[in-house]
Amino acid sequence: MILSLLIFLPLLGAVIVALLPDSQAGQYRRIALAVTLAEVVLAGIAYASFDKTIGGYQLLEQANWITLPLGNLGVVSIDYLLGVDGISLPLVLLSAVVMLVGVLSSWPMTHRQRAYYSLYLLLTGTIMGCFVALDFFLFFLFFEFMLLPMYFLIGLWGGPRREYASIKFFLYTLLGSLLILLVMIGLYLSVMDPVSTAVATGLVNNPSEATADVIRAIQSYLQSGQLSSAQVVHTFDMRYLADGGNYLPNAFLNPSAEPIIAGIPARMLAFWAIFIGFAIKLPIVPLHTWLPDAHVEAPTPVSVILAGVLLKIGGYGFLRIAWNFFPDGAAEYAFALAVLGVLSIVYGGLNALAQADLKKMIAYSSVSHMGFVLLGVASLTAEGINGAVYQMVSHGILSAMLFLIVGVVYDRTHDRRIDSYRGLMQPMPNYTTLTAIAFFGSLGLPGFSGFVGELFTLMGSFQSVWMPGWLTAVATMGILLAAAYFLWTLQRMFFGPLWVRPFESKAGPSHTLTDLTAREKLMLIPLGVMALILGLFPNLVFDLTNATVAQWLVKFSVE
Repeated sequence: MILSLLIFLPLLGAVIVALLPDSQAGQYRRIALAVTLAEVVLAGIAYASFDKTIGGYQLLEQANWITLPLGNLGVVSIDYLLGVDGISLPLVLLSAVVMLVGVLSSWPMTHRQRAYYSLYLLLTGTIMGCFVALDFFLFFLFFEFMLLPMYFLIGLWGGPRREYASIKFFLYTLLGSLLILLVMIGLYLSVMDPVSTAVATGLVNNPSEATADVIRAIQSYLQSGQLSSAQVVHTFDMRYLADGGNYLPNAFLNPSAEPIIAGIPARMLAFWAIFIGFAIKLPIVPLHTWLPDAHVEAPTPVSVILAGVLLKIGGYGFLRIAWNFFPDGAAEYAFALAVLGVLSIVYGGLNALAQADLKKMIAYSSVSHMGFVLLGVASLTAEGINGAVYQMVSHGILSAMLFLIVGVVYDRTHDRRIDSYRGLMQPMPNYTTLTAIAFFGSLGLPGFSGFVGELFTLMGSFQSVWMPGWLTAVATMGILLAAAYFLWTLQRMFFGPLWVRPFESKAGPSHTLTDLTAREKLMLIPLGVMALILGLFPNLVFDLTNATVAQWLVKFSVE
């Protein structure tokens, strides 16, 4: 029940916080801290229980949830189905760490604490649900519920334009959700659950008797027309949606009998619909415009979660759903997808270079770094896919660190403009050191995790049969641009004679800055150490992903 605990422990914590009386207001953040610490422990147990040599799903939990006979239309079957593999487990571990750091960065929050921590814990549970759900319907529920707490966290605790940013975030993501929903319904109507159908037809007495031979037999009956519509049990099970043998012969999304809409095969339209749905979340240019606004207006803890975890659900959706269910679409449009990835890399880097707001610069750097994820996934190579998952983990750690760094200086001066500071190294040496680590890690300095992720995605794209080599050469401009905007910012803010634009502190007019507090060190130092450890020992991630990626690539006939 480890995976269920990862989901429901934060949800229980959210209910407890919501029900506590006002006299217990001081306990809100302690409960949130205890829950997120427990999440880290549970994620560690899941990691210890995971067999790295197996490419399939592990730690499976399954229970019948909704079963609804519809007569001649067949049977509706929705399961409570959880599991992890080498792609999802690293993201579960990342989420647990980032959510814990987010609670620590929320410590100064004093406004509407009950609502804040309830929404925070609700968000934690839904994020975990997205990464461990193996039933498409269940995944979609978590994906949708995730919008609400994030909308309110930005809209109630954000900056001056928080209402605009939260509505824009909600509308963009809701549009993506609607596209995903349409494809989900189409897949459900097109696919059979071979195990439940074998039971329904009397081929076996219970699901435990459904061996591989039985599944092949029921798939043969389906393709030969020996099963009536009433006997077919439809499913949202991702394991069955990814198997072409389970598609009904004349189904809308059957790969061999699909209809043509406006000259385009229905499956290709479905692939682009679901790609756009997750590309908004990643985000990919030109669907990225909600991200800078959301980051700039969101409070520091919410920016940490948004960049550290939520963006990764887009990349995870590519691998788990879009590419997994529509491998023909991923192969057909690999070059176009890689172009979008390179466009995001270069466009995000150029925009980051032009920013005067430190937080907005880091937001655009996220657009650029997420472009590497799409490039690696589009390559359809072992190096590229492994590199994409690694890049998501690396960026999750480094982006959380970067937004915490912005929060440190903003808490003291309420000013994020880069040109408001000079010579910060003198009053804030510890802050300068950790900022340099985060900047160098993010620009891809060897020895840090950012270097490994970008290296493997570029290696994968360069040797991919689906795209030309010059595209990889253009993508390397992202590394050059990252070096430019990070080093230029470091030079302008931290070196030279000390100067700080006059600001109003909470205690009144002030021109002094204090170095990191113990709480801030507790947040930043472990993230910096993790970026260094992963950079020196990348197999900590690759050992998890390799077997799953090798099995996943079989459907593309690529090694």
